[in-house]
Amino acid sequence: MTFAPAPNPSRTQYVLEAIKHAILTARLLPGQALVEAELAAQFGVSKTPVREALKTLAGTGLVVMSQYKGVTVRLVDATMAREVYDVRLLLEPEALRRSIRRGASLEAAQEALERADSALDKADKSLANRDFHRALYLPCGNPLLSRMLDEVRDQAALVSTVAWSAVPSWDREADEHREILRLALASDEEAAAGALHHHIASFVRRAFPDDVDGGGPA
Repeated sequence: MTFAPAPNPSRTQYVLEAIKHAILTARLLPGQALVEAELAAQFGVSKTPVREALKTLAGTGLVVMSQYKGVTVRLVDATMAREVYDVRLLLEPEALRRSIRRGASLEAAQEALERADSALDKADKSLANRDFHRALYLPCGNPLLSRMLDEVRDQAALVSTVAWSAVPSWDREADEHREILRLALASDEEAAAGALHHHIASFVRRAFPDDVDGGGPA
């Protein structure tokens, strides 16, 4: 009995990160086809690491694998956005409360905020935005809670990318980030969590105004 050789982990990871970055910076658009042979040629690898990378991306919700359409970048609609942001609303403010309660360092959040402010293009701003939010919940002291938020992190970033392409709102969100961090650094856990909840809820309301009511994601 013979077995196919396992894909080179470094090549698979390289392809995975490159495709993810292209999706989350709108270089690959929702609904766009991802053809294994074309991607393999682009990255100078065989189709095996591309196939493994696409399977992983399907597991995180960034791409969709269909028997008839092949692999495509996931489309973003109001239902998908509502589901992802509802999870964030339930978990992220509580994780921030716990990070503050533990007296955890939020230096990484400050650094991400500064990177977002100095970023010259929307790709760098988008990546810094993701890092800012993760820096708030990662030190919450509950690894399972952090992993649950990590699991929706890429999908939330995809929603944000699509929304920003339609209605750029960087300045408003940067101001909200600064206020959230100010409250967190002041150890005001309830006010910080409330500001974060408002930040997340108001974003999805702006992005999908016809699909949510005034109380948050519908």
